[in-house]
Amino acid sequence: MKPQTAAFLAKSREFLDKANDLFGVHHWSAEAGRAAYLAGLHAAQALIFERTGHTRKRHSTVQGEFAQLVRDDPRFDRELRAFLPRTYNIKAIAGYLTGPGSQVTVEQAQEAIATAVRFVATISALLEAEPDRSP
Repeated sequence: MKPQTAAFLAKSREFLDKANDLFGVHHWSAEAGRAAYLAGLHAAQALIFERTGHTRKRHSTVQGEFAQLVRDDPRFDRELRAFLPRTYNIKAIAGYLTGPGSQVTVEQAQEAIATAVRFVATISALLEAEPDRSP
């Protein structure tokens, strides 16, 4: 595994820990959901970097390239393939929206965290099983 890939995975795990702490200790659903999304984003960046050697930073670019990379991979079921765009909406609610509909529910946060755990674990297992492609 390339050092940058490992760094993305480490950041992903930091955000998983943060999501669990924010939800479990403080009951901040919006921030926990946002952290769950960011955990997935960094895991997706790890996969993209390991496979392509390129770093992607824009959310839409990461989501699109990730979708292409896992499109036919049976390890990524429909829920995992939809995780990034679905939880991006939680991030948007948490960070930008006000007024009616601007709350992240406990259920949304719990689902985001649970899926993020599975998302990161699937990518980590996949990358750990692949041979090192470093030059």
